[in-house]
Amino acid sequence: MMNAHDVHVLVLDDEPFMRKLLVQLLTNAGFKNVTACGEGQAALKLVDDLSNRPALILCDLNMPGMDGVEFIRRLVEHGYTGSLILVSGEDERTLQLASKLVEAHHIEVLGSLHKPVSQQMLSELLAKWRPAYPLAEKVRSKRYPAERLSQAIERGELINYYQPKVRVATGEVDGVETLVRWRHPLDGLVFPDQFIGVAEAHGLIDALTNAVLVQALSDVAAWKRMGLTLKVAVNVSMDNLQVLEFPDIVTALAQTASVQPQSIVLEVTESRLALDLRAPLEILMRLRLRRFGLSIDDFGTGHSSLAQLRDMPFEELKIDQSFVHGAHSHETNRAIFFASLRLANELGMTSVAEGVEDQADWDFLRKAGCDLAQGYFVARPMPAEQVLDWVLRWKALWASGRLSEAGPAS
Repeated sequence: MMNAHDVHVLVLDDEPFMRKLLVQLLTNAGFKNVTACGEGQAALKLVDDLSNRPALILCDLNMPGMDGVEFIRRLVEHGYTGSLILVSGEDERTLQLASKLVEAHHIEVLGSLHKPVSQQMLSELLAKWRPAYPLAEKVRSKRYPAERLSQAIERGELINYYQPKVRVATGEVDGVETLVRWRHPLDGLVFPDQFIGVAEAHGLIDALTNAVLVQALSDVAAWKRMGLTLKVAVNVSMDNLQVLEFPDIVTALAQTASVQPQSIVLEVTESRLALDLRAPLEILMRLRLRRFGLSIDDFGTGHSSLAQLRDMPFEELKIDQSFVHGAHSHETNRAIFFASLRLANELGMTSVAEGVEDQADWDFLRKAGCDLAQGYFVARPMPAEQVLDWVLRWKALWASGRLSEAGPAS
């Protein structure tokens, strides 16, 4: 397998000194194939060289002629699928907005570097980078027809992975979130962003959600037989909440698996705006009356809104990972995080922080008083058969004060 340091890295900056500095820092970090350009048009020609296309670009924002913002748009037009690091002397807010622009173009942004750039700053970003090799990129970008997804549901090719949620104050394992995967016979493990939209667009989301629920409830029952009592959260689409029989379906599945409604949390994400809220409101009210937990997922993004908190009977608020990771050092994200946390507290809702990636995120949540946390620092998503071992390991690490060892081995 190709070593990451053998991939092509492109430096784009109009300042000769900064170009030389970045090339030297990359060389110090072990990268052997580094090219530097002083203007965008020349850089685009290198992007078009498929035999040596850069897998990573360090891009200055402030350049005469084609600035970094225009260059990012042109990258999309040239079919670029690699990663980007933004380099600038602008303020943090400007860099954050630029990063959002890159993400909106579906290009991976590793982060941003303030000038002057240091070896440590660059190394910290490079440490988390894994180049997307051609085959992996092809599979990741593949979209599947509705007929094939329907077959996958019928054949039992969908499997559940589980990501733990823990209480920040006590370390207690509160439950797990169910994350569906497609175990494709040719493409391997396919992630939901490649098929959930297909399910919603072609009337398959009810069958998909049913399959996920059945497996999740079966796993909860199995854990209980092993002496492990956990809540399980399952994502449901607003499309599921247009089916008036949905509360009866969920209730029947829970009764069949001998799982109490209090052990089930339904996380609602709006991937598109619901025009008529009468059916969703009726369904959520009926589920709430039956003691199922209700959570508003990815709060602050998509179509989730303050109006939903006012009009829908949610008991849990999940603060989106884009406002959590690094909030301790990002003024804007920190402000949005605290506003969301304050809303949850004042409305008597449980607060859950997603995207807890490192010790700094965890320490920030403890000081902030957030209720629950999930993310790679706690654990990566895992198959059902690994959950019990992880819980035992987490408890041991919590007792010994060695939480920094929890996530990487999960």
